[in-house]
Amino acid sequence: LHVRLGPCLPRAALLSRGRPPPWSSPRAWLGAACPEKAAVAGPAPEDWGPEPGSWPERLADLVTPLWRLDYEQQLRVKAEALRGILERLEARLRALGSPGAEAGALCSRLQPFRPSPVIDGYRNKCNFAIRQGPDGRPRTVGYVLGSRREQQLVCVQPGHLKHIPEQHQRVARCYQAFLHQSPLEPYVEPHGRGHWHELTVRSTRRGHTMAIIAFHPQQLRPGELWPHKEHVKEFFTQGPGADCDLTSLYLQENVQCDQQQPCYQLLAGEPHIFEDLPGLKFRISPGAFFQINAAAVEILYRVVGELSGVDPNTLLLDLSQGTGATSLSLAQRTAQVLSTGLVGQAVEDARWTAAFNGITNWEFHADQVENIVPQLLKSQETGQSLVAMVDPSRTGLNSQVVQAIRNCRAIRTLVFVSCYPSGKAKRNFLELCCPPNPGKDLLGEPFVLRQAVPVDMFPHTVHYELVLLFTR
Repeated sequence: LHVRLGPCLPRAALLSRGRPPPWSSPRAWLGAACPEKAAVAGPAPEDWGPEPGSWPERLADLVTPLWRLDYEQQLRVKAEALRGILERLEARLRALGSPGAEAGALCSRLQPFRPSPVIDGYRNKCNFAIRQGPDGRPRTVGYVLGSRREQQLVCVQPGHLKHIPEQHQRVARCYQAFLHQSPLEPYVEPHGRGHWHELTVRSTRRGHTMAIIAFHPQQLRPGELWPHKEHVKEFFTQGPGADCDLTSLYLQENVQCDQQQPCYQLLAGEPHIFEDLPGLKFRISPGAFFQINAAAVEILYRVVGELSGVDPNTLLLDLSQGTGATSLSLAQRTAQVLSTGLVGQAVEDARWTAAFNGITNWEFHADQVENIVPQLLKSQETGQSLVAMVDPSRTGLNSQVVQAIRNCRAIRTLVFVSCYPSGKAKRNFLELCCPPNPGKDLLGEPFVLRQAVPVDMFPHTVHYELVLLFTR
């Protein structure tokens, strides 16, 4: 089986198809969507779990493969997998003659999992696709699931998935009802025909909800497109979708756009939503990254602060992507923060967040890390300690960034936050810790892994965040 879940939810392997124990889940997604307001937004009259062998069960197995286990069991499964990753890394480093890689050393530096404070309904961003449902309805909103053997792809409604909040499901149900009213066809891949594309829903603990509807204009001229924009706007502000109480409604046209100016058109509401973390208010734009689990991110930032050891004499070099939230949360504990990893709307969001919260020692630099090395060396001349931090995407750091970190003698402490340590980040860990390798331009003194702290950001899945402290 395979599943198309958009940029936030990757493909996953199907686990054992045992019979699930009873558990509760909204039934509303298991019936047909209804355009009437009460049917679209109202609660389900009864709860049940997916039937064994059904499409909903298959989707749950792929997207949330640990859903049958209680939470303590889930953490044990993840901890065992993480120990395997560290054991394999240790074996590679030991074969290369790396320091600090004696047998059992890395696993001895692994701390227990920090659990998520919220287990169910924690996702603050979900991506929903459009395709024919298992019942043959062509405009079903959910996750695309299928098998090569069965030669079919269907869109399964996700109301039974434990990690998706009811508010996101409500918006997706309303979008499905809207599609049944629209004269335009949904966009269908790989043929590239149709207009209405996937739906992204974002939310915050402030009660803000942002809906982003991707749309392919095809050959429609602006004058022909305008009535359809007005239709979706009216549906979500005055029609059945008004029950979603959206803070922001965006249309994202699928046309060639400049990376710094994405094609997001605000149809209704506020241009941004906001999230609160201890002592800070963060602004979030439609195209900017923010951690999926806001409750667990507080724990993540606390762990980063503990491992980094920042103090009022520290210069923090932030090479992370996203909205700069991690370094902004630490800025008031440091002398200065230099951020180089932000792109697009994230830059303006971070600048707004810094200004609103009175953070004056945070700076963004568009240069690559190797171009600001002179400034880092100068900071050390004034007696400041230097801590570097990276928080890459699932693809890990590119080789140029790893080389720049290895070859910058000013960087003695590195905090690495990995959302996918079993993926390409493993190569980053190896390149940071291996002996000098002129062939790969890894000339600097190798780092040694001192501590590893896993934080469970994604209950019911096999994923988690891993914070690693490297020093040299």
